[in-house]
Amino acid sequence: MGFTSMIFLGVLAVQFASYGITTNAFIPGPRSSLPTSPRITSKSLQLIRAHSQKNAQTLSSSDAESSVLNGTPSNVTESSIPLPQPPHKPSSSNKNKNKTPDAANKYTLPRSKRPPLRTTRTKRKMELAWCNHGNCQNVIREKVVGEHNHMELTGPATGQVAYSWEQYSMESVVEEEIELGKCKFNVGKNNATSTPAVLILVKREDDELTKVAVEAITELVGYGVQVLVDETLAGELGEYDHVDMESDLIRLFEPRPVPGFGTGDELQQAIEKGGANSAYGIHDVDVCYEEEEEEFVEQPCPADLSDADLIVTLGGDGLLMYASQVFSGPVPPILPVAGGSMGFLTPFQREEMVEAVLISLGLRHVNSETRNEDSSAETCSAMCADSIGAKQTHIVPTKFNSQQSLAFGKNNKICISMRMRLDCRIFNADGSLKSRYNVLNEVVIDRGSSPYLASLECYCDDVHLTTVQADGIIFSTPTGSTAYSMAAGGSVVHPAVPAILVTPICPHVLSFRSMVFPDHVVLRCYVPEDARSTACVYFDGKHRTELHRGDSVQIEMSAHPVPTINRADHSSDWLSSLKRNFNFNTRVRQNPLR
Repeated sequence: MGFTSMIFLGVLAVQFASYGITTNAFIPGPRSSLPTSPRITSKSLQLIRAHSQKNAQTLSSSDAESSVLNGTPSNVTESSIPLPQPPHKPSSSNKNKNKTPDAANKYTLPRSKRPPLRTTRTKRKMELAWCNHGNCQNVIREKVVGEHNHMELTGPATGQVAYSWEQYSMESVVEEEIELGKCKFNVGKNNATSTPAVLILVKREDDELTKVAVEAITELVGYGVQVLVDETLAGELGEYDHVDMESDLIRLFEPRPVPGFGTGDELQQAIEKGGANSAYGIHDVDVCYEEEEEEFVEQPCPADLSDADLIVTLGGDGLLMYASQVFSGPVPPILPVAGGSMGFLTPFQREEMVEAVLISLGLRHVNSETRNEDSSAETCSAMCADSIGAKQTHIVPTKFNSQQSLAFGKNNKICISMRMRLDCRIFNADGSLKSRYNVLNEVVIDRGSSPYLASLECYCDDVHLTTVQADGIIFSTPTGSTAYSMAAGGSVVHPAVPAILVTPICPHVLSFRSMVFPDHVVLRCYVPEDARSTACVYFDGKHRTELHRGDSVQIEMSAHPVPTINRADHSSDWLSSLKRNFNFNTRVRQNPLR
């Protein structure tokens, strides 16, 4: 084919394309790859143009339908040319041959240009809930947004807990007066105002801390604060002449067993004697009667667990753990004052003790920043003193500087750390409850005095977790993550993170590493029947109990955390303790490049 012929065919192809005629039949190439199409000559083109001009003005809707069915565009104009059909495609006349006139005249769009069908469907939406051991609640922080069930969070899972004091009035009501044994108490007694009570726990056999406690008690009584002391501290206070032990504002504190906690006979007696009025049994005791020669002599009843509005621990971290052990149920806020060797959990100094107590009880305004101005503490009113029959004596503090306010709290609120505890129970092989404790730091199961490795089968929500073959295993709270768990290679966890840490002690395998579980799971470990020896379990280093074959330990989050008061907030106090006590990530800083 010559060059002139190729130019002619190209021009002819462009002209055919303008009329909507395909030109792939004229492309040079192998004949086997070309579609069959009738040959179009110049005479055929003249006949086509004449036919198009004749019928352009009288094109009916049936012609338009026929053109649509044949594949030509629906917008037929004068330049539109009906194409000759290939032999393998039926013509439009053949398509409509067997159709009725109504069906042939009905206008139908091709499938690609038809509008979408509108149908009515029922739209379903997700409903989220938090479910723990069969108990589900709908108030959660996750929510579903949009029409396609996308999910997002309404806020963080945890936050800084803070409190402040508000004034409110309450009418005095005495519903019933009942008597139990030698103690007489009122049920439903609400006074218009009540005297705040502070329980002071002091590290034993420390004369220096005892002197600090004596001075603090004298000042607090002068401000009209009721002070609760245990038997040991009460005996030491009797040696100081300036302490009025006959004052109604100094009461003896005798804790009672908390129903449902303890071991052996103590556990059963607490369950049998525990009242239904509160977690601590019967409370609100007013006066007691001691029997002397068939007569009853009225004496003040000792204070109970429910009488304390605030706990002050003057000692180290061990004293804070003792307070957690005494208050196995609900716990009032604890003000930890440093008096030990390390003091990881004690951010307050002994010189700040009295003012910190007044601020915590709402008797002095909260100040987030140190200020130098007159700021006197608010004492209990005369009406408050009359309601309890207390003798108001104003004592001038000797070492309490009221001109310098303590930098305390944040945003005029008192921040507290809700320190999670573990509810631990020991079950015998027959399923009976053997003992139960609330733990602040950790639960340790080890091999005890046995020369063999401890063999334990551990489960998480009744799903097998692992088989422990090691010296032992630690179940720790975030507070206890800086104790035994950290020494065994566990992670350091912020006290506000709701989690349970599981850390092995010298496992006999390289792949067993420390794990972190959410606080809603229930962990169980038992000694299998094929174990070589028994195991031992400890709760905060105390209450050592031997686990025989078939015995198990159940560990879950306790419903009663330990609220400790922060000097600033939980993050500032925690990071300061890490740096001060452990020299956390302390290193000589590199010199800059020169």
